[in-house]
Amino acid sequence: MIRNPILPGFNPDPSICRVGDDYYIATSTFEWYPGVQIHHSRDLANWTLVTRPLTRASQLDMRGNPDSCGIWAPCLSFADDKFWLVYTDVKRLDGNFKDAHNYIVTAPVIEGPWSDPVYVNSSGFDPSLFHDDDGRKWFLNMLWNHRTESIGGQPKHPAFAGILLQQWDHEAGKLVGPAWNVFTGSPHGLVEGPHLFKRDGWYYMTTAEGGTGYDHAVTMARSRSIDGPYELHPQIHPITSKDAPGAVLPRAGHGQIVETPDGQVYHTHLCSRPLPGMRRSPLGRETAIQKCVWRDDGWLYLADGGPVPSVDVVAPDGKAKTDASLLPVERNFAGETVLPPEFQWLRTPVPERIFTLTGKALRLIARESIGSWYEQALVARRQEHFSFRAETELDFNPDTFQQAAGLTHYYNRHKFHALAVTHHETLGRVLTILSCPGDWPNGRVIYPLADPVVLPGNGPIGLAMDIDLGAIRFQYRVGGDAWRPVGPELDASVISDEGGRGEHGSFTGAFAGMFAFDTSGAARAADFSRFAYIPGAA
Repeated sequence: MIRNPILPGFNPDPSICRVGDDYYIATSTFEWYPGVQIHHSRDLANWTLVTRPLTRASQLDMRGNPDSCGIWAPCLSFADDKFWLVYTDVKRLDGNFKDAHNYIVTAPVIEGPWSDPVYVNSSGFDPSLFHDDDGRKWFLNMLWNHRTESIGGQPKHPAFAGILLQQWDHEAGKLVGPAWNVFTGSPHGLVEGPHLFKRDGWYYMTTAEGGTGYDHAVTMARSRSIDGPYELHPQIHPITSKDAPGAVLPRAGHGQIVETPDGQVYHTHLCSRPLPGMRRSPLGRETAIQKCVWRDDGWLYLADGGPVPSVDVVAPDGKAKTDASLLPVERNFAGETVLPPEFQWLRTPVPERIFTLTGKALRLIARESIGSWYEQALVARRQEHFSFRAETELDFNPDTFQQAAGLTHYYNRHKFHALAVTHHETLGRVLTILSCPGDWPNGRVIYPLADPVVLPGNGPIGLAMDIDLGAIRFQYRVGGDAWRPVGPELDASVISDEGGRGEHGSFTGAFAGMFAFDTSGAARAADFSRFAYIPGAA
């Protein structure tokens, strides 16, 4: 069986394609750099991260992008002996405007090299590229209507004005011919995330509707002509958990159809797994997959019946089994020349200004404050389990209170907890806790540790945090001494999609990582010799 989610932790908006016996899924990365995660599988059950293709400034520069902006809903396809990746860089979240710019890059193989981008349009987000069997290519994106009462975090239906379709001339590198608004969605509203699939002379369009919260859904429609009109699926939503309050995989929606070499059909979708008893999802929106069937009426349905997605799904060969490993991931940075693949950083295409691998440690070059939208030295990995422990070893000698480095449970500028080594004017080197427990829009930091813990004047300090469902506890040690608890238990549930701003306000997921800042401008270096991620409950 395939066990959902197949991509645990922050991996939303899955676009899937098959090339021979190989399957690839591209997911959104929002403000995290490099842009777009692409995973590979041969059995649809077990997936490996193979590349993040947007790696340089010519392709992506998100400095200044607000939280939950950046890369939204990429589309991955294969045609003409190469891979095509369509993506949006969203520059604004709040208010009436989105400023969403759409691009196309290509590569001969999935690992690259990926081309410089070709600009397409800015009329809306969630773009996709459809390669028709007559050789023509069609570009789709949702149409954003700024003439609306929509405000950040609470979208109203009029802003989501429909799905635009226009022919793409690859040789000319531009859209050509008329642009049609081919599908305005169902009465559920908030239509976005279009993908086309052709079968038996029908064009099938899958879209996402209902917003990316608990009313999310996959909507399907079809037409004999690519430019419509499109008729709705008999169920309207072949995949959704919106009417199933006890669903194990709520927030189901936004995905794409894929066929196996022998004609079996599956559909990816995003979902979440909230903490027990509350609507808070620290793991963010994850990727799941469902087995489907074409019925005699020519429509696609879940093989298990009904629209509610299943946790366990029959694999194409009936044998594959998801390997849900709970083994720890230990990274010793000594001798490393490249950052381990699970780690990302925020926004900047110039990583050498915020970190380097010295041969002995991962050195963070302290820049702007934790939560900055421009140049923040924070290197982190996704939280993939409800409970886990993270550890690091830090060598850092600050000489002002404006310098700090340490370990963080991080979502964005108004949702994080951090254990930091810093400097106190009379105590010298000390340990403190910084916490921003969902204070949106102000992002005010509180200091739960009443009195800083005095540390030796130099030498490595071990930092650790234990997250157990909705609770976080910090620990530290000096050298090889035993671990000691520090500070009170804090609310880890706020480090989630719904924490702070609420259900529609944030779209990424919780990370565990290392950070350093120096608001004096001196760019103090902090050396991290190791980082361990030790899973608890899945």
